[in-house]
Amino acid sequence: MTRTVVGMSGGVDSSLAAALLREQGRDVVGVTMKLWPCADQDGGFAREDACCSPTETIDARAVAIGVGVPHYVVDLEDRFRGDVVDEFVAGYVRGETPNPCVRCNEKIKFGALWEYAEAVGAATVGTGHYARVERALDRWLLRVAADRAKDQSYFLFSLTQEQLSRALFPVGGMDKQTVRDEARRRGLVTADKHESQDICFVGKGGVREFLRRAAPAAFAPGPIVDRAGAALGEHQG
Repeated sequence: MTRTVVGMSGGVDSSLAAALLREQGRDVVGVTMKLWPCADQDGGFAREDACCSPTETIDARAVAIGVGVPHYVVDLEDRFRGDVVDEFVAGYVRGETPNPCVRCNEKIKFGALWEYAEAVGAATVGTGHYARVERALDRWLLRVAADRAKDQSYFLFSLTQEQLSRALFPVGGMDKQTVRDEARRRGLVTADKHESQDICFVGKGGVREFLRRAAPAAFAPGPIVDRAGAALGEHQG
């Protein structure tokens, strides 16, 4: 029986992914990644629905029990901070607008999680991403999802051939309504959960407040000048 590690965030998509892979006869191991502090006063989660928050972890475990697969929580907080959060902050300080989800998929979900999968003897990693992978012309191709409105292939564009070769996206051929219907049919507790599209580690204050805490020096005010050096006003960092 082929062993597959499934990243379970506590949402309906990854929940159904785990169920479908189990129904395919795979030896599924559910894994929820602990990526960020849980207490808001520590700069952690301020929303209960944030990806890998305590509430989401409880829901993921409930789904795993219902599906009949083991579930583990893997502490990747240090990796996530270094590979994703610190780079996110540094990008903004450089005047860029980084997308942390792209880096998280590359470095964490198909990087650190794959390392865990190898350690437990798994050959593949499954997730609830809306994307598809196919083999053509001796290459692995990343394709858009059947549900174009929910397509997440953009967030996976940096995955290597090796990473794509072991990636499974069971819901990539479904639309969102079908995913919910199939989750309800299986009695998954996450079937009707609402979606969160915010950056998981930012919290209620938004990106600006998060960056203000993480890089206060970058918010030092300064002059705005034109090319001739004439002062036009003052920026807030």
